[in-house]
Amino acid sequence: MRPHVHVVGFGTGPQHLTREAVRALQDSDYVLAVRKHDDDDLLRVRRAICAEIGLELVEVRDPERDRDDPSDYPGAVRDWHAQRVQVFADVVAERGGRAAFLVWGDPSLYDSTLRVVGGMAADPRLAGLGWDVVPGISAPQLLAARHRIVLHPVGVPVHVTTARRLRAAVDAGQRNIVVMLGSEPSLDLLDQLPSWSIWWGANLGSVGEQLHAGPVREVLPRIREARARARAVAGWVMDVYLLRAPEDDA
Repeated sequence: MRPHVHVVGFGTGPQHLTREAVRALQDSDYVLAVRKHDDDDLLRVRRAICAEIGLELVEVRDPERDRDDPSDYPGAVRDWHAQRVQVFADVVAERGGRAAFLVWGDPSLYDSTLRVVGGMAADPRLAGLGWDVVPGISAPQLLAARHRIVLHPVGVPVHVTTARRLRAAVDAGQRNIVVMLGSEPSLDLLDQLPSWSIWWGANLGSVGEQLHAGPVREVLPRIREARARARAVAGWVMDVYLLRAPEDDA
């Protein structure tokens, strides 16, 4: 039987598994995951899902990556992905069967898994590799649900980007922005947008979830404190937020 890979979005934990996701995992022989370090808190969530389904979790050490904002950031990411392709292809070539990847959030947004699986399919040892994708609950969806909002006013588009590219988005004239992959340094830019509104969340759907909303000038200090609390409680922090310019700032 030719090898097959299920790419399964799982939101932020077992509570977000859809019936389709559960069926895909029940159809799998094992789950593949990287271990970024010895005390990987995000890996614990994947272990919990595997335990609930009754699946073996096969861990591989994550290849080293240049995270010091290299001048050729896209090139550094491509090299890192190529190394991931190799380590995962080695496992599937040895074990065969039906593997699964558990993707945080949804595989369509700022995740490398589909590129990695595409690279695996080019490995001669995995000729005929098939794969499918099961969607998950994304961070923007959770953010909107927690704040009970629509991500865009009537007739207004929403621009989705990363914290790394927030400055470029603002400079380009974007006025309704969902920011993913937040970071502490990215909050510094918000000091320059005091009249904008923000709907912010960290570790959504997980232990230590934090929420704040309001004018940036009022809530930014609380956001900084809440981000630190989220990390202290969970050992990690993932934040996402919606930024919207005032109507008279068009």
